[in-house]
Amino acid sequence: MARKPRDYDAELQALMERTKKLKGQKTTRLGELVQVTGADTLPIEALAGVLLAAVEQAKKQPEAVARWTERGEALFRTSKRDGGKAGSGGDAAGATPAGPGTPAAGGGA
Repeated sequence: MARKPRDYDAELQALMERTKKLKGQKTTRLGELVQVTGADTLPIEALAGVLLAAVEQAKKQPEAVARWTERGEALFRTSKRDGGKAGSGGDAAGATPAGPGTPAAGGGA
C-alpha cells in the first residue's frame, strides 16, 4: 500500500494562519495589559520610553525583573480576586508607587 502524499502547501498555510492568530492574540493581550495597568493614560511616547528603560534596566540589573514580577503577580492575584478590575483604583491593585530605580520613576536606566 502506498502512503498518502503530504500536502506541504496546505500544512504551511495552516501554520501561517496559526502564527497570524497567535500574533493577534499576543497583541490583544498586550493591549489589555496596558489598559489594566492604567498605562493607557500615558502618552504613547512616554509609554515607549518606560518600556525601553525597563528593557535596559533588566539587562543591567536582572534582580529588578524579580521585583517587577512580584508586582505583576500581585496585580493579577488582585485582579482575579476583584473580578478583573485591577489597575483601576490606585493602590487597590497591590501596586506601590514607583520608587527610585524603577522605569516608572524615571530612574535606574
